[in-house]
Amino acid sequence: MAGLMLITAVFSMFMSNTATTAMMLAILTPILAIFKPNDPGKIAFALSIPVAANIGGIGTPIGTPPNAIALKYISAENMITFGEWMAFGVPFVVVMLVLAWALLSFMFPSDESSISLSIKGRFLKTPKAITVYVTFAVTVLLWLMGSSHGMNSYTVALIPVAVFSMTGIINKEDLKKVSWDVLWLVSGGFALGLALDKTGLASLLVHSIPFENYAAELVLVGAAALCLIMANFMSHTATANLLMPIMAALGFSMTSLAPLGGETTLILIVTFAASLGMSLPISTPPNALAHATGHVNSNQMAKVGVILGIVGVALSFVMVWILHQINFL
Repeated sequence: MAGLMLITAVFSMFMSNTATTAMMLAILTPILAIFKPNDPGKIAFALSIPVAANIGGIGTPIGTPPNAIALKYISAENMITFGEWMAFGVPFVVVMLVLAWALLSFMFPSDESSISLSIKGRFLKTPKAITVYVTFAVTVLLWLMGSSHGMNSYTVALIPVAVFSMTGIINKEDLKKVSWDVLWLVSGGFALGLALDKTGLASLLVHSIPFENYAAELVLVGAAALCLIMANFMSHTATANLLMPIMAALGFSMTSLAPLGGETTLILIVTFAASLGMSLPISTPPNALAHATGHVNSNQMAKVGVILGIVGVALSFVMVWILHQINFL
């Protein structure tokens, strides 16, 4: 289970969480067939994939839409590069994966002491396969190099699109399968945030509540709690789109937040909270896919999701505190 979670998390850092979950659940099918009908181990394995996918997406700026939305609102003076995000995102993912694995193993212990499984696969060495391997490695390397090569992360992201299109690895039919609705949702959120900022509505909303009268720590906790609750009942992307413009304005105007990292700290806390909302089947597509397998019910998913959400948000505060101590923020 730990191995499957690790693979899922790594894939979800660089590709859609939904696609990763669908792929890994297909691999999980022969594993689940080994267990007895009422073995709790089935629940642990079925939950491990969506949990790992949701957590893994936090590791990179492209892992999940809330991360990309967050980067849009981080001020230019404190701009975080792809590599810098991974420097704190990947350790956070590793710690959360270990906690999630321990929690699932404790809550749903299997009746089997060991399992014997043989999944045969082959490493393709065709020209198209080699092109994919090389392009993937070069793209990740360019992302990690930041802007030292003169290209930002968004320009680098177009490289695999261009290479795969020119080599015929993907065609127009594949492009039609891209989740354009999600892309439009993210783009619409950018437009909404820009409109709130330019019209002054975000500042008006922030100044309508006397946040300066409250302790900065209390504001951070309240923002994270609000985002976590919303993310459990609606799309993570929609939650980030709704809250990020307001949080950016709040972080910029609230002087008491400056000693804690200011706007960047608030945005990071809210971003991580948005990705940790995974208590219900409707919280995120990976949860819905896992629930559809029939091996896990809503109550079991809620117990794991609530615990990981609260622990994850608390851990994000620790992470931000460490980053502030080393003068990263």
